[in-house]
Amino acid sequence: MSPLTAIITGASEGLGKSFAIELAGRNINLMLVALPSSSLPELASFIRKNFSVKVNYLETDLTRTESYLEIFDYLQEQDITAHLLINNAGLGNWSWFEEKSAAFYKMQIELNVVTPVLLTRLFLAQADSAVTSYILNVGSLGGLFLVPKKQVYGATKSFIRYFTKCLQLELYGSNVKISLLSPGGINTKPELLVMNNTLKGISKATILEPEQVARIAIDGLLQGKKEIIPGIINRLLVLLNSLLPASVKDMIIKRRLNTILES
Repeated sequence: MSPLTAIITGASEGLGKSFAIELAGRNINLMLVALPSSSLPELASFIRKNFSVKVNYLETDLTRTESYLEIFDYLQEQDITAHLLINNAGLGNWSWFEEKSAAFYKMQIELNVVTPVLLTRLFLAQADSAVTSYILNVGSLGGLFLVPKKQVYGATKSFIRYFTKCLQLELYGSNVKISLLSPGGINTKPELLVMNNTLKGISKATILEPEQVARIAIDGLLQGKKEIIPGIINRLLVLLNSLLPASVKDMIIKRRLNTILES
């Protein structure tokens, strides 16, 4: 059997970079995708030197419709079939709705929603039906909980949740396994690390390192898990959310909103 190949979007830093290193450690070849000037060549070189895998990469802006076809045209030219798709690229924010421009929200929706949908469609079109293929859609617990200052981001992750769960039904019995990754906070960037270090109690306990999340996510993906929620505290919060009445959840959210307003 020929080696497996994984496409990873948003691969140059944070969780995407951790996915790349985790998969390379499992002898899975890589097709890395990220924005131009995002240190992707350096990451590809590092992985080639430290792991016995092939690494291809493409620097492109995934908000451009043409970029989706460019990825699969490149793979076809190289005679490569992709067996894993990690829809990781995304754009987050922590701001009141009126603080961001219309252009920002358009970009956020395109990257968080349009990109994974169209890449998934193209991935399925080239998948080898004789071999098990895997899709990991990176969602967020923000798609399950109402979080002030995460209004559009949370909505895009709610879309990913719905999209993934529908595809799981449609692809049932096929040779394609699709998983939803629903992490809590992750220390993916220095500014997030600084902000997360100010948290206390349960909020601080929900934060994980990207290397942890990548390992748990790939384990779950290859095991065929429908939803992967890294961290015991995060799983308990999801369980609690399913048990609490709507009125209690509304009260908690309003208290959280008041805390933000007072800070």
